[in-house]
Amino acid sequence: MNEQIISEIKKALAIGEKQIVSVLNLLDEGNTIPFIARYRKEATGGLDEEQINEIYKQWEYANNLLERKEAVIRLIEEKGMLTPELKAEILKAQKLVEVEDLYRPYKEKKKTKATEAVAKGLQPLATWMMMFTNEDVKKEALKYVNENVKDIDEAIEGAKFIIAEFISDDANYRKDLRLDMVKSGMVITNIKKNAIDERKTYEMYYDYHEAVSKIRPHRILAINRAENEKIITVKVELDRERMTAYLENRIIKNSSSPSAVYIKQAIEDSLKRLIYPSLERDIRSELTDKGEEQAIEIFSVNLNKLLLQPPLKGKVILGIDPAFRTGCKLSVVDEQGKVLEKGVIYPHEKTLGGSISEKQIQESQRDLLLLIKKHKVEVSEIEEAIKNISYHKRTHKERYLVVGRSGKKIISSVLMRQRLSDYYLVTARDASKKERKRVYEKENKK
Repeated sequence: MNEQIISEIKKALAIGEKQIVSVLNLLDEGNTIPFIARYRKEATGGLDEEQINEIYKQWEYANNLLERKEAVIRLIEEKGMLTPELKAEILKAQKLVEVEDLYRPYKEKKKTKATEAVAKGLQPLATWMMMFTNEDVKKEALKYVNENVKDIDEAIEGAKFIIAEFISDDANYRKDLRLDMVKSGMVITNIKKNAIDERKTYEMYYDYHEAVSKIRPHRILAINRAENEKIITVKVELDRERMTAYLENRIIKNSSSPSAVYIKQAIEDSLKRLIYPSLERDIRSELTDKGEEQAIEIFSVNLNKLLLQPPLKGKVILGIDPAFRTGCKLSVVDEQGKVLEKGVIYPHEKTLGGSISEKQIQESQRDLLLLIKKHKVEVSEIEEAIKNISYHKRTHKERYLVVGRSGKKIISSVLMRQRLSDYYLVTARDASKKERKRVYEKENKK
């Protein structure tokens, strides 16, 4: 395992290195996050599902980032264009988008206005213009007029296309402008002409704007839906003059040079045609990712509440979660789903093939009976699919549910008669299979 990545995760999440390594080993063995959180607490130091999931996410991202860095370095090196400074910058990048920005100038490009201009031999003219000399640009451009370049204007235009793409490919410019767009940009939506929104579901977005830094995730998803349904148009807006001024300050070294006016035109073209659309896509993609992450989180919270609702209205419930080594966990909830008491009993051997004393069985019987009497339990919920405890009943009315490991009820409630004093437990080895079969048969007859 990459020790540097583990160290970064340790620092970011404030979790011990040993815990992180244990989690990653368990995941590598094919264990699921819920399984690790529930049954491997001794290995993870009691980490919950959210912590384990965060370790997994950061590990995956860091590995993908490292793989992409190595691939980019290799691709640039194959072209013979890798310098020690560029390699250091790539290795220092903290995000995938930063790596892509650094790789952009070296990518195999499709046919563009700039590549066409380069093919016509106008790269030297573009380089000369970027030197900001005091010589006449048109006089210099005249040297490049030939059978492929018809006149001076076409030569200068081609050079500007090359300069525009050069500006767009600069990773530092993109990084600064992206940060500025996140900090100061606005998400703006407007209704389309002839849009049909019969129920006015998206009425609030007909003419809407909100800061990129403040827009709530659920609004992002609603805007995306409205756009997909062709009801609104969406754009991320930032003061173009401000962006232009930033680029001019960084690029133009001599404002009195005859080249300066053409460089300004190239900057405007680069911003409008190349940089801005790309940054807008990046920002919207990031916003969508955040929206989807929150949607999943909210869904999990709502689902958790739904699953933890009282299974029967107006009943006190006893839940039993069986296990060998750690014992059968007991939990009593009231009519509103509030936890009243928890406990653990050991009605069977702790390991397969182990032994169990009569005293241990009796203690389990006593503890369970006391819990039922104390809280006047009306329904017991028993997890099936594990070799666990079975309940034999005789004369007292007692309702219980058998539920699967997935949490779904696989057997409806069964009404049995039994006296509480006769409530006792036996191991699955002796009676659980027969008991389940009897439960199924009785339920089917009903």
